[in-house]
Amino acid sequence: MIHRLKTLAPIAVAGISLLVSPVYSQDVKLPPTMVVTAYDTGTAGFNIAVGVGKMMKDKFGTDVRVLPAGNDVARLAPLRAKRASMSAMGSGTYFAQEGVFEFGTKEWGPQPLQLVLATVDCNAATLGVAKDTGVTEIKQLKGKRVGFVVGSPALNQNALAILAFGDLKQSDVKVVEFSSYGAMWKGMINNDVDAAFATTITGPAKELETSPRGIIWPPLPHNDKAGWERVKKVGSFFFPHVATCGAGITKDKPIELGNYPYPIFMVYGTLPTDEVYAITKAMITGYDAYKDSAPGATGLAADRQTKNWVVPVHPGAARALKEAGQWTDAQEAYNKELLKRQQVLATAWTDYGKSSPPSDEKAFLEGWMKARAAALAKANMPNGFE
Repeated sequence: MIHRLKTLAPIAVAGISLLVSPVYSQDVKLPPTMVVTAYDTGTAGFNIAVGVGKMMKDKFGTDVRVLPAGNDVARLAPLRAKRASMSAMGSGTYFAQEGVFEFGTKEWGPQPLQLVLATVDCNAATLGVAKDTGVTEIKQLKGKRVGFVVGSPALNQNALAILAFGDLKQSDVKVVEFSSYGAMWKGMINNDVDAAFATTITGPAKELETSPRGIIWPPLPHNDKAGWERVKKVGSFFFPHVATCGAGITKDKPIELGNYPYPIFMVYGTLPTDEVYAITKAMITGYDAYKDSAPGATGLAADRQTKNWVVPVHPGAARALKEAGQWTDAQEAYNKELLKRQQVLATAWTDYGKSSPPSDEKAFLEGWMKARAAALAKANMPNGFE
């Protein structure tokens, strides 16, 4: 947890004791230090987080430390332990909220994650494929090596969602597991794997483009309704999107692909409303200072926020967006339903824990998914993971 101090006091950051005091600029009261987690160094999420952090330092005097982490569990652990306040996440935000995959274990369960700001820009999020494979369509990935990252349900489920466009399942490809996102993309360059999920503007994709292997982004034609129906069954948070930037992509050579907000700057719902309001307002008022800091950062503009997504916006962020003229009564009503969903999931998790669930990990997850489905059905809410 980040605390505000009225007087000088020591704060420990990564084992270092510092004397700091909060900075007051305009009517934004930011904490003196912030720790933010993100994907690996060089990725779009990390680079954008660094750009936002520099703005906060320059304009508000807040020291922001960005911690790279190779998977969703590693990115969220510091937030849950209150050693970090915000994370630049991907669709793992949704999986953690729902308590599925790696978050369906005894150690985790549904997490009350809420949005600050997220970006949808000229890029897309999809499977990048090594050009030397000769693959030009998703269906041609049958039998090919597809990268997975241990502990990262977002990357793995996203890869499966894109494969579904080509009517492929996990059993139709050869899964190669890696320890982190960065390691997976190094595997692409080293010819250890043929396809990996990413945003088109990620640094590693550019590295692959300039390597002997090259890169291609097999299209997801938007008029292929059946293909898109299959995508949404696996990844309900995806939507059709035309990419005009990224490795090998230009405005003159756009590609019909898919996308979802990334990076998603998110916090735990327990973070104080005033603190999240200050962070969000700083990001809104300081937008011009970081919008050109990294590819994709322009998508963080207040008027470009994805409305009515699958994870609620934190009340503090909603307050800042409302002040910016970018929040409506309809959004507020929709947001309240998403917050209610988090309450339903939290209650279901507590009740499941009291039911003497099995100790075996696989049996525990299976039991939880049944309890989760029953609770959502009773509340007349969609499951999302049938």
